[in-house]
Amino acid sequence: MPSPKVQIYEQLAELAKVLGSAHRLELIEYVSQGERSVERLAELTGLTVANTSQHLQLLRRGGYVRSRRDGKRVLYSLGDGPILALLASLQCYAERNSAEVRAIVGDYFGKLDQLEPVSREDLLQRLDDGDVTLLDVRPEDEFDLGHLPGALNVPLGKLELHLSELTPDREIVAYCRGPYCILSFEAVAALRAKGYRVRRLQDGFPEWKAAGYAVEVSP
Repeated sequence: MPSPKVQIYEQLAELAKVLGSAHRLELIEYVSQGERSVERLAELTGLTVANTSQHLQLLRRGGYVRSRRDGKRVLYSLGDGPILALLASLQCYAERNSAEVRAIVGDYFGKLDQLEPVSREDLLQRLDDGDVTLLDVRPEDEFDLGHLPGALNVPLGKLELHLSELTPDREIVAYCRGPYCILSFEAVAALRAKGYRVRRLQDGFPEWKAAGYAVEVSP
């Protein structure tokens, strides 16, 4: 019989194996925005409902998500524990040790936004001082599930239609789903091209919530 240490390592290996899928990592990102149905998650990821359900069941068995029934629908939400901290550590490790990840971050994300992002602590101070416009560029349904206090929701695809709501001489801080979510990068690039002073939040709504900061939910 394996030693207790080996038994524990075997269980750790099984938990790590569950994360060995780009689709499952993406599903965790979407689920961390708030509770979503299988159908909505399939729409967001571009997978079939059946494939999405299979990935979610594996994540549920690993404890990364949890589920509940609402009539005929199955709804998924983020599991308990430091899941986002675990993924943040994985991202940090990859950016340090994977040449491929560094190349993508530098060549793609870096070209869209070369300015240093705003930290959560700095944003809190700026919000207390009242000298920043907070812009949430996620879709409306994600914003309604939860957002940073006082944020203005303008989904990326509707940015051009709502420019009049943004004051050019007031700095904007944009955020979205997380550190690799392209929405805030593209919003920052588009607004800067029009002369707005704008920076990006270092991470996104799930990390803000996981850190214990206040959030708001739409009525």
